[in-house]
Amino acid sequence: MSVTSSRPASRLDQILTLSRAQKRAALGLYLPVGYPTLSASLDALHLMGQAADILEIGIPYTRPFLDGPVIQQATAEALANGFQMGDVFMAAAELTASTSAALAVMSYWTPIEQYGPRAFAEELATAGGAAVLVPDLPETAAAGWQEATRAAGLRTITLIPPHASTAQLAAIGASTTGMAYAPATPGLTGDQSPLSPYLPRLVHRLRTATRLPVAVGIGISTPAQAEHVSGFADAVVVGSAVIRRMQALPETPVTAAAAAARDFADGVQRARRTAG
Repeated sequence: MSVTSSRPASRLDQILTLSRAQKRAALGLYLPVGYPTLSASLDALHLMGQAADILEIGIPYTRPFLDGPVIQQATAEALANGFQMGDVFMAAAELTASTSAALAVMSYWTPIEQYGPRAFAEELATAGGAAVLVPDLPETAAAGWQEATRAAGLRTITLIPPHASTAQLAAIGASTTGMAYAPATPGLTGDQSPLSPYLPRLVHRLRTATRLPVAVGIGISTPAQAEHVSGFADAVVVGSAVIRRMQALPETPVTAAAAAARDFADGVQRARRTAG
């Protein structure tokens, strides 16, 4: 596996190199900016950054086709509370200054397209962002987006489509500069179904075909599952499980997020201890 490219190493590259040297997966934690409020999301992310290797901040969007009810509710609250794109760049700048975590952004294409892809990439990079995941990037926009992210020095993360052929995976590897992102379950985010027994084989296939580090997310709902996936993936990404804890404790959502982050970090660390 290689995490290098022809461009200088990014914070994401460095994080993946470090976690690999420590014989463990990197832990990524996701939260939409603005949930449950802008200030609470920033407080939660600051604390989550003490446990996470990668902070994945979400851009709230009105039609989140990939997301289940947990994230849908969270992003709807953020939008109702007045989320603006500038909040993302402000959050990125604060988090990269106060934590050692690599900062990645997850966004659907429409908000980026409306803002301006080149302006978005440049402002995110200036704020300290390391990578971007756009799960619904249209083929017609791919070349221009790759040019914009490359010019800004951002890594790209690609969500692997179901049933992709080996040739398609090789093409993804050629155009992606950060990680391949494999779903742990076939449904929407927040799915609490058992993980597929074929997931280790899938990760191996993706790593071999794309020559990229492989992150696993979408369906990691317990620390035990994070521990299991850490045994074969390069990164484990958790989102809905953190938000679910926050929704269960609406009076203390920041404390709940921090506790969830520690629990999942402990799961990743247990995998390292078990392995070696």
